[in-house]
Amino acid sequence: MWVRSFAVVVCSLIVAAVGAADAFANGAGGVAAATPVPATNAAGGTTTSTPPANAAPVTAKTSKDTYTGPVYEKTATGEIVPYTPPAPAGQTGSPTGGAAVAATAEGKPELLVPGTMARYVDGLAAAPESAPAAVQEIVWAGDQLIGLPYIYGGGHASFISPGYDCSGTVSFALHGADLLSTPEDSGEFMQWGATGVGRWVTIFTNPGHAYMTVAGLRLDTSAADDPTNEQGPRWRPLRQSNGGFMVRHPVGL
Repeated sequence: MWVRSFAVVVCSLIVAAVGAADAFANGAGGVAAATPVPATNAAGGTTTSTPPANAAPVTAKTSKDTYTGPVYEKTATGEIVPYTPPAPAGQTGSPTGGAAVAATAEGKPELLVPGTMARYVDGLAAAPESAPAAVQEIVWAGDQLIGLPYIYGGGHASFISPGYDCSGTVSFALHGADLLSTPEDSGEFMQWGATGVGRWVTIFTNPGHAYMTVAGLRLDTSAADDPTNEQGPRWRPLRQSNGGFMVRHPVGL
């Protein structure tokens, strides 16, 4: 318990330090990219974390994540229908006549896009149709946290929380796909799953911070390399470098 509490405290301090370093280095949010380092495997050795063939990217040359292609929604009955964005504030329906979707923590839509890459749509992540069901569930679980605040220790006593910290966010998303039964802190994630970059999902973790990439988007509480500089758990562009973190992934993903 003392180790978990210590890791959570360090995580909070790291996020604060990231924002300060970012402002100093770039003047617009996001820390300067670190030089990549080898990851340590469970046996104490190192691995280059070479992505498997056809793996989703974990770094990006640009922070742009705009998407203008088709978007679909999985309904409560499992039907896949074209997605109708929520109506602007003050309107009762969408411009195309469909019903607006309530953007609440319990009712965000389960969005889908063609292909193998997750996309950023109306503030949420849309899961790729060609991804395994578990990957889609991770994306949709992460969407439920959008709009919630960063809370020190949030998501550790329980998966249900008014806000989440870094590893609490990662834990919640993995739990959404039944890949995690109890929340983990960033230190515990250093021994979780399998070593190296995953095909769909990759977790970057060290004793003070954790975040994950899923099918080409990053779920993170830190605004590092995110031009919006928005706080709290949310989907963000991939970083240009993930140096300084151990690299893990769910077995099989």
